[in-house]
Amino acid sequence: MRLLLVTGIFTLSAFTMNAQKKEHSNIFTTIKKGIASFYHDKFEGRKTATGEVFDNNKFTAASNSLKLNTYVKVTNLSNGQVIYVRVNDRMSKDNERLIDLASIAAKRLNFHAKGITNVKVEAVTEEEGRNAILAQNELTSTGQNKL
Repeated sequence: MRLLLVTGIFTLSAFTMNAQKKEHSNIFTTIKKGIASFYHDKFEGRKTATGEVFDNNKFTAASNSLKLNTYVKVTNLSNGQVIYVRVNDRMSKDNERLIDLASIAAKRLNFHAKGITNVKVEAVTEEEGRNAILAQNELTSTGQNKL
């Protein structure tokens, strides 16, 4: 009986670890290409899908195809500019764009005046995303990266 119990626990833990490893690996290999847009000012101050208050001056985004709280690296395919954001909201269900960025991110990617652009979106680790966003915020606060 004890052997059966130990075998069952071992099998269950191996299955769980494999499922976690598979889910973890999917997050970090996600690369998608599509169209990016940016939030309209009318959303300023509204709650996002995560319950946070939306702020166009924070490096956040909405997506219907990426998990909430995923950190992503966004590359503007027309000029090579790169920014990092955290997905904290959803777009309307009929929106077929890949990602909707806060205005600060659209300005950094140099497409704010155009309205949309083609992008590559790549999921990154939480550590990489947090560190990159902190660096982006530091550049903003010191005025080293003019918008």
